[in-house]
Amino acid sequence: MAIGPSQKIDLLLFGPRKRLIENGFSDSFRLHGAVDDKALAQLPADVAEQVRGIGVTSLVPLRAAQLARFPKLEIIATFGVGYDHIDLGYAREHRIVVTNTPDVLTEEVADTALGLLIATLREFIQADRYVRSGLWQTQNYPLSVGSLRDRKVGMVGMGRIGQAIARRLDASRVPVVYHCRNRVAGMLYPYYADLVAMARDVDTLMVITPGGASTAKLINAEVLQALGPRGVLINVARGSVVDEPALIQALRSGTILAAGLDVFADEPNVPEELRAMSNVVLLPHIGSASVVTRNAMDQLVVDNLKAWFAGKPPLTPVVETPVWSR
Repeated sequence: MAIGPSQKIDLLLFGPRKRLIENGFSDSFRLHGAVDDKALAQLPADVAEQVRGIGVTSLVPLRAAQLARFPKLEIIATFGVGYDHIDLGYAREHRIVVTNTPDVLTEEVADTALGLLIATLREFIQADRYVRSGLWQTQNYPLSVGSLRDRKVGMVGMGRIGQAIARRLDASRVPVVYHCRNRVAGMLYPYYADLVAMARDVDTLMVITPGGASTAKLINAEVLQALGPRGVLINVARGSVVDEPALIQALRSGTILAAGLDVFADEPNVPEELRAMSNVVLLPHIGSASVVTRNAMDQLVVDNLKAWFAGKPPLTPVVETPVWSR
């Protein structure tokens, strides 16, 4: 519904405060904030009853019990390409449109994925520590066990970001194959319908598939066993996609060689076993975390909300919640 001449639209910004988002709306909007679940629960009932749009500023969960407090809610614009933290079933049932922020982060995340892969294989983090320790002054640094040469990468997921990673691997002359739920039309890379079969035929798995119930613990002990002792796992998707205890056991036992992880099952809590391992590179979920990219993501949250309340279609609706006529 478009904004009337004397009508203000009540919006809720849920999650950490972000200046670009807060400053992105004109006086036609009335903004309310809740930085976390506790603050959301304390939002006055008379305010909740007037909220028509929610901007989710980070990957904070927004479930049915919370959404039920907003009877006039029309749109949820969430920050990030993933949206498994939003209760899509409730949104569909109540004709609430959900949007995310794809495209603007694709190249940044792809850069991170390739950098994490190379850092893991060539042991760059260990080399940095070696120099800082002063050991280089007394002895030569040992050769890295891993290399990008003579590797074959199996992409687990081949959406926008997966394709951007594959382009970078092409430039590095690394063969690429892929697995996802369905073959991608027009895709020239070899497709595997069976993930275990792909893991058996490659020595590197790059995980960039959506989170949620359908992919929970997709990378399990069987997949890791198939990947084998030269195997390297890179995860820039969601922590839920990997069976974390199975991964720890595979790394500990030598079932696979190494892992590079930007995401974890219970962020920001990373298991001590992973933090203690020298064959694991750990990043604090920074796939898209540059100023230029995060600003573009913030702006897309704003632009989706403003488009909707100007009577236009949102820019980036997710497929699970189609844009219903108003």
